[in-house]
Amino acid sequence: MNEKTIMIKVKIKEFRAKRGLTQEELARRVGVRRETIVFLEQGKYNPSLKLALNISKELKVPIDDLFSLS
Repeated sequence: MNEKTIMIKVKIKEFRAKRGLTQEELARRVGVRRETIVFLEQGKYNPSLKLALNISKELKVPIDDLFSLS
């Protein structure tokens, strides 16, 4: 079987910068390590639904503004 890989486009860095937050600050606020935020911003990690919702809430943007399928 040939499965198509679904990529998630992430805009966390853009919205985090608009809020004036460092990766460390955002990580602390949502309860993860800074490295998790780094990997999310680089598209190397797909977040759990809970983490995605927490980031959306913390950055005060709709979840579908942060994450989209490509």
